[in-house]
Amino acid sequence: MNDYPALQKSTHALARELQKLQAVAAAQYTPVVETLIAAGSRDSRQIEQTLDGLLDFCGHAPTLHIYRRLCRHYFDIDPVATAIYINAYREMWDSDEVKP
Repeated sequence: MNDYPALQKSTHALARELQKLQAVAAAQYTPVVETLIAAGSRDSRQIEQTLDGLLDFCGHAPTLHIYRRLCRHYFDIDPVATAIYINAYREMWDSDEVKP
């Protein structure tokens, strides 16, 4: 138990760094998503590559917002693939189940 304060301090530092990384991801992906949507892109490879990158950061509300926007855009192009991305989000971030 002597190491608890150090562990707590280390955990808080790690959480702060993760929050910074999430903010950077949102800032970097936002113009990419905006461009894809504004251009009406139908490039499945590029859209899926972007969704793959965003998925890791969907625990951050601004990133989740742009992930959802891109999913809505992609739905008209490939509804099956979009459903896979929606389910991937749910499995990774939105599960009520307690995982072992």
